[in-house]
Amino acid sequence: MSARKGPSLSFSVVEGPPPYTSGSGNIVAAVPFPVAARRELADGQLRANLRRATHTIRDKRLRVVDEVPDWAALRRSGAAIKDDVLARLPELLEQFEEAATAAGATVHWARDAAEACKVVTGLVERTGSREVVKVKSMATQEIGLNEALAEAGIAAVETDLAELIVQLADDTPSHILVPAIHYNRRQIRDIFASRMPGVDVDALTDDPSALAEAARRHLRAKFLDARVAVSGANFAVAETGTLVVVESEGNGRMCLTLPETLISVVGVEKLLPTFRDLEVFLQLLPRSSTGERMNPYTSLWTGVTPGDGPQTMHIVLVDNGRTETLADPVGRQALRCIRCSACLNVCPVYERVGGHAYGSVYPGPIGAILSPQMTGPEAGANRTLPYASTLCGACFDACPVRIDIPEVLVHLRQRGVDARRGRPSAERTAMRALSWAMRDRRRYAAALRAARRGAAPLRLVAGRRGQVRRLPWPLSAWTASRDAPLPAAQTFRDWWAERGRDRPGGAERGDRA
Repeated sequence: MSARKGPSLSFSVVEGPPPYTSGSGNIVAAVPFPVAARRELADGQLRANLRRATHTIRDKRLRVVDEVPDWAALRRSGAAIKDDVLARLPELLEQFEEAATAAGATVHWARDAAEACKVVTGLVERTGSREVVKVKSMATQEIGLNEALAEAGIAAVETDLAELIVQLADDTPSHILVPAIHYNRRQIRDIFASRMPGVDVDALTDDPSALAEAARRHLRAKFLDARVAVSGANFAVAETGTLVVVESEGNGRMCLTLPETLISVVGVEKLLPTFRDLEVFLQLLPRSSTGERMNPYTSLWTGVTPGDGPQTMHIVLVDNGRTETLADPVGRQALRCIRCSACLNVCPVYERVGGHAYGSVYPGPIGAILSPQMTGPEAGANRTLPYASTLCGACFDACPVRIDIPEVLVHLRQRGVDARRGRPSAERTAMRALSWAMRDRRRYAAALRAARRGAAPLRLVAGRRGQVRRLPWPLSAWTASRDAPLPAAQTFRDWWAERGRDRPGGAERGDRA
């Protein structure tokens, strides 16, 4: 994945290593979250863009969710359906393959990102086409398909407006639903003016309608020339072999109907058992993602229909770490995710640092539990992602399929600690010392006295609040992100002893304290 470089535009471009690495596709962080987050926090424009966009989306969501009297029941139904899928996944995958094949599609299986990219690249090369149009797809981003196609000399054109903006900027998406959420319209105008072929730079303004028209003219030619399209799928119905894509712009409909060949890359967890189950998710998804009662475009296709739409249909079912995630009784609930991004829009951490800080194609709270499980908790810098949270629980309240993200975060933190058992750590040494001191009353009292005396010089710089903003190493790790409170000038034990001495017979009571 290329770094965020490019021409000299009028907005800031972050230099440094790319947020994604190869390996298991684009889900292994190259930089630890604390390092990346500190870099992103320095961008004031980024924080302003994120706050404005996330607040707008979540306010819309709250309004349309409040209209549904049985929203809580819908959430429970969605969770139950997805849990049923996970419990019967091998059976449902075989049922889907049988139904899709009977309808004229060809089903391929891919164990990991490399295998999936190899399959898709081979299918495109077989058509002789050197360019494909793409529907917005998290699965293709996850496996690094655009990069794999580029290595084979095939250009992949993103047709979703936000994805197109990111692609033209030589950037990576920072949000599941709105990949270009970190840009404002002035920045988008500059990107179009510098990178979009054939655009009238002098006439182009930052008015949304002007930007949309420029993108429309650019993409219309791509749609009309395209012989091959690549899509993902929001849902795959095992009963009928049907794939479903929901979107807001109509670009997906163009990709799904005009080309001769359609290749759909689908994560194995996207299954629903029956066509009737769509009723639940077509209510949950639009309200949770875009704050709409329904998506403007809901496209469903089952295999091939002679004389109508693509005449060659391929479906690539991708595992890429999902089986390993399924094996974890606590963590498997992350596979319920329907990629609505509701958890991102309410997360106080994401709102301040954006998606690039997570270093994965899956950012925000869901990325903090999904990416480490799909790649292994120790892969790259993914081991830091479970700590990218305040555990406030807002993500669980917003999740339409009731993924208890805080529970999984704590679970993954424990797994990380367990994986490092037996290795010396300063934290474990400190905790053992505290445990030894607190097991004996006299040792504990002596430790309190020592701490009070040792902190005496710091009171000069602590001020009224009794807190120090910066401590020397190794305690600087604490004060890097929070103030350190000093020990109280008088402990409760000392206060109790003095109180006892002021009363008849109090000395004895004070001694017993």
